[in-house]
Amino acid sequence: MLRFLTAGESHGQCLTAILEGIPAGLKIDINKINNKLARRQMGYGRGGRMTIETDKVDILSGIRFGETMGDPITLQVKNRDWGNWIKEMSVNGQPFGDKVTAARPGHADLAGVHKYDRKDIRDILERASARETAAKVAMGSVCQQFLETLGMRVYSHVVNIGGIKADRNKIDYTQIAVNDSDLNCMDGDAAIKMREKIRIAGQNGDTLGGMFEIIVEGAPEGLGSHIQWDKRLDGKLAQAIMSIQAIKAVEIGAGMEYANNPGSKMHDELFYDDKKQVYRKTNHAGGLEGGMTNGENIIVRAVMKPIPTLMTPLHSVDIESRQEVMACKERSDVCAVPAASIVGAAMTAITIADAVLEQFGGHAMTDIKAAVASYKSRLAKQ
Repeated sequence: MLRFLTAGESHGQCLTAILEGIPAGLKIDINKINNKLARRQMGYGRGGRMTIETDKVDILSGIRFGETMGDPITLQVKNRDWGNWIKEMSVNGQPFGDKVTAARPGHADLAGVHKYDRKDIRDILERASARETAAKVAMGSVCQQFLETLGMRVYSHVVNIGGIKADRNKIDYTQIAVNDSDLNCMDGDAAIKMREKIRIAGQNGDTLGGMFEIIVEGAPEGLGSHIQWDKRLDGKLAQAIMSIQAIKAVEIGAGMEYANNPGSKMHDELFYDDKKQVYRKTNHAGGLEGGMTNGENIIVRAVMKPIPTLMTPLHSVDIESRQEVMACKERSDVCAVPAASIVGAAMTAITIADAVLEQFGGHAMTDIKAAVASYKSRLAKQ
């Protein structure tokens, strides 16, 4: 029901996204999109690129007088740094500048040049770059606004950087969506330690990864399906999050803890309240059972690996000289986990919006709102 494409290189003219399937009649606040783009650029440990770019979205199609029309929405984010790379990234000009030939361990460099038969690693790293996620965040903001009109919210926060973990007892979950921490971390004490660890890693020419958590509130029971492997919503969410650059692991709900505990402690028992409505006292399942939402908050966590571009390079190979060398250095971040948390929320919003459209159909917001209301009314009677 919902599909999208992105295009553009890290140092190209712009990033472009085409989002198809958003119904007509959805009011779009461009300031909310730009706010999400600004949040993606935040974070202690971000590199010099973020001092150059101030991401703003241009809407080229699909919206008229602040409201969707039902046709594809085209979003564009210009690269201000393009002015410094016109010759190196020219479409029609002659080759300019030194080729990149020293592959970075952990990056797409080596597999990419082999797969696409390229002699310059820049042909790979420009598109493999996490700069592309700006387009995803712009689309995700549109989908978040769509979900908000239906009573759903998607937000995220950082719970671990370099082994420094946030204390869940110090997290006010009612404030996560509006927090302005530069690390997107709700535990102030942990954030202080995270900054210090990032500072030391930067001094040593190293990088840090971590973990973030995404929460979806208000999703109705029954999104997704158990009937086929590709209909399961947990599988779709895992794919969406794993598609983000540098993400190496995803868990839903208690996730890895299921391996350490018996079923008697891990499954969410069911109870009836005074109105004979089913409720759970726990949410180990993370809001998903059998590939479907169960009415609880959806909880997804993702692990981001340390960024492969190190200022103290690792041992590698040169694809041109075929000699062992130290890996190339590109301008990069020390830690981008806070930024990745914003991208994770965006990809989750896109995935949940698609599940909503698949469940309720409709090409106009009036029809979808009516369908959702009718469905919720039926569930309330069961």
